Amino acid sequence: MGKFFKFFLPLGLIMISVIMVVALVAWSKSQRAERKPETGKAILVDTIEAEITSLNFVVNSQGTVRPRTETTLVSEVAGKIVTVAPDFVAGGFFRKGDVLLQIDPSDYRAALKRAQANHASRIAKLADETARSDQALKDWQNLGRKGQPSDLVLRKPQMADARANVSAAEADVEKARRDLERTQITVPYDGLVRQKSVDIGQYVTLGTRLGVTFAIETAEVRLPLTNSDLDYLDLPSETEVKSQKKSFPEVTLSAKRAGKTDIWQARIIRTEGVVDELSRVIFAVAQVIDPYGVLGQSHQQELKIGTFVNAEITGLPADNVVVLPRYVLQPNNTIMVVNADNELDILPVTVLRAEPKKVYISAGITAGARVITTTLDAAVPGTKLAINGADEIATAATDGSEP
Repeated sequence: MGKFFKFFLPLGLIMISVIMVVALVAWSKSQRAERKPETGKAILVDTIEAEITSLNFVVNSQGTVRPRTETTLVSEVAGKIVTVAPDFVAGGFFRKGDVLLQIDPSDYRAALKRAQANHASRIAKLADETARSDQALKDWQNLGRKGQPSDLVLRKPQMADARANVSAAEADVEKARRDLERTQITVPYDGLVRQKSVDIGQYVTLGTRLGVTFAIETAEVRLPLTNSDLDYLDLPSETEVKSQKKSFPEVTLSAKRAGKTDIWQARIIRTEGVVDELSRVIFAVAQVIDPYGVLGQSHQQELKIGTFVNAEITGLPADNVVVLPRYVLQPNNTIMVVNADNELDILPVTVLRAEPKKVYISAGITAGARVITTTLDAAVPGTKLAINGADEIATAATDGSEP
């Protein structure tokens, strides 16, 4: 009995193990045979529909509003300031010819009277010399002398000196009159006071800075443009503008103030004609009419000098283009679309212009194409896709209701 267990028991255990392994393998094969093959799942994506349109390009720039004409007022005569206009303050408006400051005119009125008196005296002296010359000629003729009398006999040198003295006296009168006029500080335009440097009672000398003013009829904005910007603009030359063959483009200016965006209309009036050596840009100058709205030439809201504005310049027209978000354009100028079988397709396109937020496509895509806006890590043509919201739209259409 002991020999039986020692020999047959291990052999039986081995056979039982083999049978169990064979049975397990057969069972696993049967399970794999019964398992149904899995179907590939569709990737959910968002899409937008491509639309063909015609438009004008818009070139963006920015700049600061500056006055067209700015004047630093200085004194042309010396004296004490005796009158200051109420509007001669920082931010004060004034009209053309308004007296902003009055320097004491007393000394200059006296100087004008002295010059006028001297002028009258010189005229009398000239009249006396003229009479003496005429009398000398008559005396020459009454004495029966023959020939032409000399210049000394006719007192011509004395007359020339008298005429010169009259001219000098006239110049003195003119200078005295101008000095008197210069005691009144005026500006030849409607404007605004930027800075006030003096006040009543102050003594000023020749060349003393009085203040700074600028004209408010127009304001200007210098807009930098790169070479790529110029490709989408039609900026005429000065010759074309003067011959009225072309006009400069319009500009929309905008700035955020008090939580809202204000807009003004302007127009390019010139380019500065030189390329900046540091930034390699050329500046176009936009003009705003009556920026403060006090002259009745504009119905736009007030645009203060010094305001930083964004500018949208109307550019060249573009026909039959598709405008898409910039991020849908792949690095190799391709876009991903959903084809008729709801599969991913990659289309090479012709890019007319690429902006930071938009891309303009002129060829390679048709109207109605479903452009994928979802970012895909591995874009493989033929991948099954499911469009986000398509089921809701189809259900709504079946029910006859709006999606």
